[in-house]
Amino acid sequence: MRKTRLAWALALAFPVPLLAQTPTPAETDPVEAPVKSLGVVTVHSGQPTSLPTQIPATIEGVTREQIEETVNATDSPDALKYFPSLLVRKRYIGDYNHAVLSSRASGTGNSARSAVYADGILLSNYLGNGAGYTPRWGLVTPEEIERVDVMYGPYSAAYPGNSVGAVVDYVTRMPQAFEGTAGASVFRNNFKLYGTDASYGGQQASASLGSRSGDWSWWVNLNHTDSTGQPLVFATKLVSDTTATAGTPVTGAVRAPNTTNADAWVLGTNTQYRTIQDHAKIKLAYDISPTLRASYTLGLWTNDAEGNPQTYLRDAAGNPVYTGTVQLNGQNYNIGNASFNATRERLQHVMHGLSLKSHTKEEWDWELAASLYDYARDELRRTTVTSAASFSGGAGTLADQSGTGWMTVLARGTWRPQGVQGAHIVDFGVQQDIYRLRILTSSIAGNWLSDAPGTVNSDVGGETRTQALYAQDTWTFAPRWKTVLGARLEHWNANSGTTYNSTSTPTRVDYASRSENYISPKASLAYQWSADKVLKLASGRAVRMPTVSELYGATSNPTLTLINDPNLRPEKSVTTELTLEQDLGHGLLRTTLFHENTRDALYSQLIPGSTTTSRVQNVDEIRTDGIELAYSGSGVFVRRLDLQGSLTYADSRIVSNPALPASVGKYQPRVPVWRATALASYRFDEQQSGSLGVRYSGQQYSQLTNTDVNGDAYTGASAYLVVDLRYRYRLAPRTVAALGVDNLTNRIYWNFHPYPQRTWIADLKHSF
Repeated sequence: MRKTRLAWALALAFPVPLLAQTPTPAETDPVEAPVKSLGVVTVHSGQPTSLPTQIPATIEGVTREQIEETVNATDSPDALKYFPSLLVRKRYIGDYNHAVLSSRASGTGNSARSAVYADGILLSNYLGNGAGYTPRWGLVTPEEIERVDVMYGPYSAAYPGNSVGAVVDYVTRMPQAFEGTAGASVFRNNFKLYGTDASYGGQQASASLGSRSGDWSWWVNLNHTDSTGQPLVFATKLVSDTTATAGTPVTGAVRAPNTTNADAWVLGTNTQYRTIQDHAKIKLAYDISPTLRASYTLGLWTNDAEGNPQTYLRDAAGNPVYTGTVQLNGQNYNIGNASFNATRERLQHVMHGLSLKSHTKEEWDWELAASLYDYARDELRRTTVTSAASFSGGAGTLADQSGTGWMTVLARGTWRPQGVQGAHIVDFGVQQDIYRLRILTSSIAGNWLSDAPGTVNSDVGGETRTQALYAQDTWTFAPRWKTVLGARLEHWNANSGTTYNSTSTPTRVDYASRSENYISPKASLAYQWSADKVLKLASGRAVRMPTVSELYGATSNPTLTLINDPNLRPEKSVTTELTLEQDLGHGLLRTTLFHENTRDALYSQLIPGSTTTSRVQNVDEIRTDGIELAYSGSGVFVRRLDLQGSLTYADSRIVSNPALPASVGKYQPRVPVWRATALASYRFDEQQSGSLGVRYSGQQYSQLTNTDVNGDAYTGASAYLVVDLRYRYRLAPRTVAALGVDNLTNRIYWNFHPYPQRTWIADLKHSF
């Protein structure tokens, strides 16, 4: 993300005729030599990417070389660490189920409001929305990445309404000759919080091999991660929540205020994970002709995870206490049976991607593509009885999602009626996406760790299907003007919805199918103000359909009927941005004003009249206004110093919400008013480089009513300022070692769960 982004900005804004043509979704060839136009160096065909780079909207990118030099990257979301206005809530190295991507006007509870791809294959998990439905980051490893590109906002008709926040595409490597890499890393996190004072960490190993021979090319990548994270969940009890029953005197609890500043006891930890993950990917490509390529990708990801608790409480004999009535500081408290629990999770997910693509660069180009993501095995075992003995046996439950998954099929084309240098370039396509969810939860009466499932407790699931037709025309209508006009027509269907719960009334509900149609227009305009300035305006409507889980995935508790809402309305957002990009001589400065208005936003909130039960409901209106500044420069002040940074202000407010009037006028959850990044890298010589990164986020809230005023507590969302360092040394022409530290100042900060504290990372990589 250096000064060459000015060339990108001009080339992307004005590919025809002032500047050379950049790739459309059907054009993903390697970079060619730069050419001159109007005194500005421009890129002739751009970096390989599936993003529609002709859209004059904000697009940011980072290359493999920049990631290796500046980022302590242990998994693929780390590549996004210093992008403007983006945050991945990665709680520890290897976080596989809560690493939600947030953007300018979308918080870390809204995973379905961004789109993440790898080589055009969907990694975003639109089976649900929230922490449990994060992108499948494990299907991309850092050593695979060639570059990462991000488009901010729903400005391309080629993407569904989930692109309202951002579209992220990981472009992975395909070799041009025989090559390979092998690497290893170790990491350590010293964690001290409440009654926990321990060290957590792990190791990682990776290898890749690939080659090209004639018309064939292939690539194989393997990765193994063994990571132990810090505690993420804590058992708590309000100091005021006492009982008259005399309890066993205990010690060890830690007294601390909660998010509303109420006095509370922290009794111990829950959900401290050890995760062992294995990743394997094979990519094959065959050039049927000089202008037609067939590609196939097979990805396999497995994960064995243990979640363990630890009580802080000890009785007079020093024995751990997990449940029952206890006495703390002279007061009696009842610790429920579910205060502590253990989990075991076994996952095996498989991804397939197949495409046939032409790249003639003439009047017509086209692509046929299909992908499948399959939960071949997905089992979560959990204790239901809490005691020291229960963690090695006893009653529990098994939640089985095997067979869940999604598939996509698309056909798209590019028509250049006047040729590649013509005034019009038309992109169009048809697409179908299918998402199928089933969660079968059963009781286990004997040994929750190993026994087969018994009585069915709940069975929920269903299917959503979206069929889309889109078209957009890139029209250079004057020497310094370009516009892109397009629309996406979507037919959405939800069917096979069912919810069974053994304790509800009625026990089973089968929901009727429903279908709806929506159209999302897109429009953008670019003006080349001068040789070093580009002005861009983009606006687009996005319709984010309800997910299967939001419609059917909720179950009741023993005292309530089913709390699903199969009639949820889709989110409808209109997003607009105005951008000025200018060359300052030493770098590129971008200033973007953005506005988003969302109707029928999907949020979990209390059912009207209840103080204990929530479900996903529509929030009538949320409005966001903001400004984003981004700078990137190479050779700033001194020849070997590169700088980049960003500053974002976002005023995101709930404008109307009749279901919860107390939330009106409050900030949207998990969208901070201020956030910033800075990254400086310096190359000492041909062998050594170092980088300093800074990440900042201001105050934010997790509750719609903003009543969680203390962000520095469990379930809070705190402000933070985090400093990262990385030093890289080339031991030999093909061997590189690096030492880094994330969160150098050992900041304690939260996003519901605590983030890692000071983490040391050392890695070694050899290429051949």
